[in-house]
Amino acid sequence: MNNKSKKQPPSVDQWLREAKADPKALQEGMFLIHNGVVRQTPKAKVRQGIDDGSLVKGLIFSYDPAKVNEAIAETYKMDGIFHVRVWLNEGQLEPGDNIMYVLIGGDIRPHVINALQFLVEKIKSECVTEIELKD
Repeated sequence: MNNKSKKQPPSVDQWLREAKADPKALQEGMFLIHNGVVRQTPKAKVRQGIDDGSLVKGLIFSYDPAKVNEAIAETYKMDGIFHVRVWLNEGQLEPGDNIMYVLIGGDIRPHVINALQFLVEKIKSECVTEIELKD
């Protein structure tokens, strides 16, 4: 695998320190973090129950930064959301490698959960390209 194209993942502890240092943090009662990783089980098996016997040996991952920024801007418009941060990897990844980190901070649990679900789904369905490499 070509490890040179992988990006260094962020420090979640640093992200949280920065988010809590923001004056808007006084309005926030919750932070949620999503960490998507490359899994060995193919998407078709996990999502649709289709088992062709193959395993994922890698993933080619890319994204459109403009679309990601639009998705982040939409998330900020949601009720009770005050902090959004996204990191996306790129290149040829291996099982266990980080694909993405998403941090959402907001006022109450339902708002934060809804925003995290919205943003991760938007990124996965409209902003990225994932090509599984199977054995």
